[in-house]
Amino acid sequence: MGRLAVVLGSSVLGPGGEAIAAAAAEHGAAVVQRHGSGAYRLPHVIDHAENMQALIDGGCDRVLAIGSVGSLSAELPVGSMLCPDDFIALHLGLSVFEDERAHRAAGFDQAWRAEVLAAWKASPAQLRDGGVYWQAIGPRFETPAEIRLMSTHADVVGMTIASECVVAAELGLAYAAICVVDNLANGIGPRPLQILELEAARAANALQLHDGLASVLPRLGAVGP
Repeated sequence: MGRLAVVLGSSVLGPGGEAIAAAAAEHGAAVVQRHGSGAYRLPHVIDHAENMQALIDGGCDRVLAIGSVGSLSAELPVGSMLCPDDFIALHLGLSVFEDERAHRAAGFDQAWRAEVLAAWKASPAQLRDGGVYWQAIGPRFETPAEIRLMSTHADVVGMTIASECVVAAELGLAYAAICVVDNLANGIGPRPLQILELEAARAANALQLHDGLASVLPRLGAVGP
């Protein structure tokens, strides 16, 4: 068995994210912040191939990705966490290959995803099994009309997980994701999306995510270098 990688996103920026990264490293997992360790890198310019190759070079064979998402339904409130089983990214023309190997079916690694869900059952933080992730182009947030379109086909919206999943799979990494609902998507809530509310929710969600990962990582066999 190779090493487990934990990829963090904007849902764990700041002090809460630092605690999560420390907890993951303590259990032997490799940790990467997809938005960069210095200046913040916008979602549409992230070099996913570079990030994933660095994990492979570090002995990793599977990725547990954390992603901040907006909920496409009021029935999936802020603070919810889910492990998506599919995604929509129709605009995404992305592959590490430049030949016929790029013609492949994309998606989450279902066997690895099942391991994550099984391990999470003993966690104090609840995790929903399944859901569809819609990847928007970004970096702007979506309009209410765009959200109405997405909500008929998906459960959450974000800007990175589908791209990262495609690249990880092509490079041979098993990939599963935990999506943290940090906001109701623009038009779902009673008023327009407020950035300050989003940032406050992220800070609060980081606490339960930390507790969940601290409980789950030992069960996932994070093998250090």
